[in-house]
Order: sequence, then C-alpha cells, then structure tokens
Amino acid sequence: MPYAKIKENMKTLRLILGDQLNPCHSWFSKIDPNVVYILLEIRQETDYVLHHAQKIIAIFAGMRDFAQQLQTAGHHVQYLGIQDTSDSPSLTTHLSQVIQKNHFTHFEYQEPDEWRLDDQLEQFTQDLSISSKMVSSEHFFTQRSTAQDFFGERKKWLMESFYRQMRQQHQILMAPDQKPIGGTWNFDQANRKLWRGSPPEPIDQRPVHNHQKLWEEIQQQGIKSFGNPQSSQIRWPLNRTEALNSLNDFIHNRLAYFGDFQDAMTSKSWRLFHALISFALNTKMLSPSEVVQAAEQAYHQNKAPIASVEGFIRQILGWREYIRGVYWAQMPNYSEQNFFNHQQPLPKWFWTGDTKMQCLHQAISVSLEQAYAHHIQRLMVIGNFALLAGLNPQALHRWYLGIYIDAFEWVELPNTLGMSQFADGGLLASKPYVSSASYIHKMSDYCSSCFYDKKLRIGERACPMNSLYWNFFDQHRAQLANNPRIGMAYQHLNKMAPETLQEIKKHAQSTIKNIGTI
Repeated sequence: MPYAKIKENMKTLRLILGDQLNPCHSWFSKIDPNVVYILLEIRQETDYVLHHAQKIIAIFAGMRDFAQQLQTAGHHVQYLGIQDTSDSPSLTTHLSQVIQKNHFTHFEYQEPDEWRLDDQLEQFTQDLSISSKMVSSEHFFTQRSTAQDFFGERKKWLMESFYRQMRQQHQILMAPDQKPIGGTWNFDQANRKLWRGSPPEPIDQRPVHNHQKLWEEIQQQGIKSFGNPQSSQIRWPLNRTEALNSLNDFIHNRLAYFGDFQDAMTSKSWRLFHALISFALNTKMLSPSEVVQAAEQAYHQNKAPIASVEGFIRQILGWREYIRGVYWAQMPNYSEQNFFNHQQPLPKWFWTGDTKMQCLHQAISVSLEQAYAHHIQRLMVIGNFALLAGLNPQALHRWYLGIYIDAFEWVELPNTLGMSQFADGGLLASKPYVSSASYIHKMSDYCSSCFYDKKLRIGERACPMNSLYWNFFDQHRAQLANNPRIGMAYQHLNKMAPETLQEIKKHAQSTIKNIGTI
C-alpha cells in the first residue's frame, strides 16, 4: 500500500493496532488534513507467541483492507507492511522513526486491550518529546476498572452477579417490572443438549478469500507459525461489512438453535450453530452493543427462544465484559498464577492432534485446521485434560493464545488460567472444571469411535480421563476437599477401597509419564 504523502501541516500521528479495525470510531467521523493514521505489520506482534498461520494472515489482511477503506474515504494513511519493518521487530522503534522523520508534533493512540502493549505505549509516550494522548477504543460496555469497582475486595469474583447488574444497567432482556424476561436470569440448564443431526446445520455463507500472496510475504520474512494456513480459501472476515453479514446469518439461521446445542460436540461438524463472530468482535469490526441488540431484537420478533438469546447475550454482555475486568484488575501478576504448581510440559500432539484419545484428537485437529474450536472443546476437552494431567498453565496459555483466531490476551488469559486451569485458586471460577469421560460422552459422539473405553478406569484400553480425574482430586485434597461445590467427588473418593484407589493412581501416573504416546 502506498504511504501517505506527508506534508508540513500534517501534525498528528494516530496509531491503529491490528485489533482496532473499527470504522465507526469517532476518529473517522471527519477528514482532518492534519492527521495521518499509521498501521504497522511487525515481528513484535507475530512472534511474542507462536501463532496459527490463519491468525497472522487474517489480522494482516484485515489491517490492509481497513487502511484501504480509510484511504478511499479521504483519510491520510501510512502503512508499513511486514517487508517494510524487517529492520526491527519493535512497534515503538518504527513509531519513533516515523515521528522524527516527518516532524509530527502530536501522537495519539486508542487504549490497547493487552497489558504488554498498554505498558509499552505508556513508556513510549513518557519518553516522547512531543505531546501525546490515549483515547477510548469506544468498543466495550464497561471501562477497564468497572469489574474492580463492582467486586471491590471480595475474594471471589463470580460472574453471575456482575452479569445481572449489566442486564439491569443496560436494560437488556428486562421486563417492565424490572424482572428478567422469562422469569429467571440464566437459562444455562437448558443449553446442554446433544446434537444428533437434527436440525441440520445451516450452510456456511461466509465468503472465501485468497490470501496466497500475503502468505508468501509472511513466509519470505521467516515468520514462524503452525496450523493449516488455508491461504487460498480463508473465510475469516476482512472488514465490517463481511462481519455484519456473518452476524446477520447467525441471527436468522443459527441463533434459534444455538441455546440447545451450544455445548454439543460432534465429529460431523466443527461449527454447528456457533456464530463465528468472535474474531470480528475482538478486532472491533463489530461492537458488542450491536451484537447484543441484534440478538435481543430476534427474541422480541419471535425468531429465537429466550433460552438461546439469553445464553448468547450472557457470553457477550456478561462473560466478555467480566473477563476483561478481571484481566485489567489482576495484571501483570495474574499471568504467573499456578495454584496447583503444575509443571508438566505440553505433549507433542498439541501441535499435531495425533493422539488415540478421540475427543482430544477431534478438538485439537479442528483447532489446527480452522484456528477455532468452540468453548466446550476448549474448556471441557483440551482444558479438562490439561488440568487433570498437570500441564503447565503458562505453557497452555501460550498455546491457546497462539492457536485461536479470536485469542487476544485480555480475553484468553483469564479464560485459560482462571476458568480452565483454576490457576488463580478460585478467584474467577467457583470450582475446577474437570470431568471424567462421562461428561464428554454425554455431550458428544467422540467416545463411540475412540480407541479407549469410556467406562474403564484402569487397563490398556481405559480412558485416560477416568484415572486422571480421581488422581487429580486425591492429589489435591488439601486444596479442594473443603470446596462445597465438589463435595460429591470426595464422598465417592472416600468410599473407594484403598487398593482400588492405588490402582487408579498408579494408572494415572503411568499415563502422565507416557503422555506423548496416549
């Protein structure tokens, strides 16, 4: 993309990050001849963890399209592609060079969503000899400090109370008497059906993009990645128009069934009735308010039942805003939490999917192929196994952050360390989210084609989840036995014959020792 022709009267440089692709931001409401917008493709952002190839491609492609939109609208844009920044991986190094070369007198940026970038840009502006300002990204329902203000000094930050307050504050799914529509705040119990092929999955209507040339540029720069790039047939949105079309498709063709089957897993489909708009949301092509309003409107127009609509809105208005609040309240120390002191490295099949455990093979293979897996695959298959097997939560965090198209640290880190791995000791989750094979069998068709037997706890064909499950609770009695939400597990454990428990623990330890070959 050609650089803007920078003139002497262009005094302000405005930075747009790769997850700030929002054409509705007030910055763009008018053409200012004194402003230049800068977007940069840099190794700092491709290399801080090993990323899925599709994630790198989709963000760069979105940035390029966004820059073109701004230029077409009449804004001045300077775009530094990955080949233009090869002399340094650092964001701030390139910003300094552009500011000095073109004699800018003012610098502005939208508030970053990740702590590392926020800290980097804060330090950068403190050292600048010109004036600077951070402005709102104008995206979220809440401020960074909202959750901290709401929970105060409480030891446990449970999402449900925060979610109810958000519903009341923004008048979402509220009846005139200020009670929740449907008579209850949460329809989670209605959102746990197994999909057996009916209703049929709607056709994927997303456009196909050929980013082969971009992928070749990325490869030429020696950027490392993993996963299937699918560079000639990527279906992640380029811009707001495509994102809105995906939202519209979800509202009209999938939302009605989302509630029933949002937790369902099947080898026959990787998507089912999920919206696939999280990438567009997290890059700000879509706003959470318009997504929530579209879902609420679908309910009022009798296009979707309350259980589906509430379950979907809870993820956006409740969980997404809550997670962001946890992140900003707890960083930077939160990233090092490891309540159980788990140190086991990730097995090699996290990068190949080559394991005899069908549930993990399916979830990881889909992740490698699509740069996506839905929340139950992430939490109750991959995360469940990782916690039971004692995998290092920081290593798992880096894997999640790299592999998923929608993973940015502010949303991924608390979900991984808090919700999935209980590494924060229960600040976020009221109990560890672990299960034996029974839950996976209940919610999927994976077990029917697995090498392992879901009913067995020991032996060559025993499902590893079963022995790991009981070993986990026995190993962490001191930390978990007094938790009222998992008392039933310890009742069963206490009734187990000592010799039976010893056999189960021995099998679990053998599984962990040979984790690379299961």
